[in-house]
Amino acid sequence: GRYKPRGPGGAAEVKILPPEKYAMKTKKIVTGAVIAALYTALCLALPALSYGTVQVRFSEALTLLPVLLPGGLMGVTLGCFLTNLVGVFLGTNILGALDVLFGTLATLLAALCTRALANVRVGKGRWAVASALPPVIFNGLIIGAELCWCIMGQWNWGVFIAQGVSVAAGEAVACVLGVLLVHYVETTPRLLAIFRG
Repeated sequence: GRYKPRGPGGAAEVKILPPEKYAMKTKKIVTGAVIAALYTALCLALPALSYGTVQVRFSEALTLLPVLLPGGLMGVTLGCFLTNLVGVFLGTNILGALDVLFGTLATLLAALCTRALANVRVGKGRWAVASALPPVIFNGLIIGAELCWCIMGQWNWGVFIAQGVSVAAGEAVACVLGVLLVHYVETTPRLLAIFRG
C-alpha cells in the first residue's frame, strides 16, 4: 500500500489497492516471465540459428505478442537479454557483451513500436503487418552494426549493409510467423480469451 503522512510526526493513512489491480499486476508479471522463458528456451534449443552472422531466431515470432498483451513487451525484452547473456557464457554468442546491451536495446525499441502499432491493420483479416516492421528494422540496423564491428573491428558500410540485410531477412521470416500467430489467436475466441482475460 501507499502511505500518505497527515503531518509532521502524525499518523499515516494507508491506501490499499483493490484486489483486481493486484491481480492485473501479478498477471502481467507472470505473463512476461513465461514469454521470457519461452523466448530463451527456443533460442537455446536452436543455437546455430540464434547467434552468428546468419541468424533466424524463431523466438522472434514472440516479438509480435505485445500486440495482444502489455506483458509481452517485458517478456520479449527480458527473454532477449537472458538469451544474449547465456550465449556469452556458453561461448555461442559471437558478439559477446556488446549484444547483451545493444541486442536487448533493439528488442526493447522494436517491442515499444510494435505495441504502438497494435491497432494498425492490413486487409479484411486485419493482419498485424505494420507491427512486424519494427523488429525487422531495428534488428537489421542495430545487430547489423554490431556484426560489422565484430567482423571488421571498424566501420565499413559494405559489411554493415550486407549484415544488416541478412539479419533483417532472418527477422522477417520470424515476424511472418509472429503475424500468423497473432492472427490465429485473434480468430480463436478461446485463445483470445486467455490472452485478454
